[in-house]
Amino acid sequence: MRISILGATGSIGTSTLDLVERDRARFDLVAVTANRNVEDLVAIARQHRPAMAVVADETLGPVLANGLAGTGVATGAGPTAMAEAAAMEADVVVAAITGAAGLEPTLAAVRTGAAIALANKECLVCAGAAFMAEVKRAGGTILPLDSEHNAVFQVLEQDNAAHIEKIVLTASGGPFRARSRDEMRAVTPAQALKHPNWSMGRKITIDSATLMNKGLEVIEAFHLFPVRADQIEVLVHPQSVIHGMVQYADGSLLAQLGSPDMRTPIAHCLAWPERAAAPSNRLDLVELATLTFERPDYERFPALALARQALKRGEGTTTVLNGANEVAVYAFLDGKIGFLDIAATVERAIEAADVRGLLVEPASVGDALDLDRAARALASEFVALTVSG
Repeated sequence: MRISILGATGSIGTSTLDLVERDRARFDLVAVTANRNVEDLVAIARQHRPAMAVVADETLGPVLANGLAGTGVATGAGPTAMAEAAAMEADVVVAAITGAAGLEPTLAAVRTGAAIALANKECLVCAGAAFMAEVKRAGGTILPLDSEHNAVFQVLEQDNAAHIEKIVLTASGGPFRARSRDEMRAVTPAQALKHPNWSMGRKITIDSATLMNKGLEVIEAFHLFPVRADQIEVLVHPQSVIHGMVQYADGSLLAQLGSPDMRTPIAHCLAWPERAAAPSNRLDLVELATLTFERPDYERFPALALARQALKRGEGTTTVLNGANEVAVYAFLDGKIGFLDIAATVERAIEAADVRGLLVEPASVGDALDLDRAARALASEFVALTVSG
């Protein structure tokens, strides 16, 4: 099987490479990309010898070329090279680039008609309708790679889609599940980066702490599955054992369970429609003994409420939500704003975009990227005001 990994040096990419390394006879690596982590990209390409390796930062092109000199691996740098790598002939493309930077490379892969193991949230949050229209035109397949969406994908019976009552996405609740809003005012980046169950990249870990990640997943689920927004439920499930559920009209509630290890959904996507071995820890239900569930607290975690409101409104509001959130998260990680300022910055950016007449549903991925840039500019303005104020 020929696979490409867009975002090979991140947490999803390294987990995918672990599976590739364990079954080299099955997988043929076509292309690997990274944003700026050129040292790890060189190491990956030297070990796996893909046809092509690309770094998004053009200034690092010579470093990549020097590091892979004599290996026979073609190299490239910059947006054009990223799109070229994404469009190389492959059976499955793992789309794991974080942020809006992943939109155009993933779209290039979609247009080849390949199966896309989708981990990049921005494709659906920023440009959901336009992106899925491109998938339909190309005759491709989206394989949801996020643990929650992959879980729903596994238990959703396409032949019975008309009989779905609701889908349920679970959330661990993050490191501050039991903290009051006042206690969260003093949260530091180091504390927010300590997720209780999952090992993920910095940005998604902060999103999990604010529950924005779950809000983004609600938006994604709306575009991935044949349900209305009001049929998507979120439950806080601290054990992170049940990842997603589908309830049908006959009362049946189907759930996918597994240990919190991204190699399980990745293995499912790589082997689909078959199954492949993965080294994830097997669940011992007797040892687990108890699974608990809570309804999310929208007052303590307003980011989830903002995401739901953005989905309900439409008109590009989810695009603004996502772009503003990314700016706010990195501002928090840089120590410029407080933890509670993340959601507040997003809310202010959406309000400002509305006042300025920017809220229009993107007709294309290009339109979505333009709106994303405007949202980031607005959020940056409010970050600057927070810092100076």
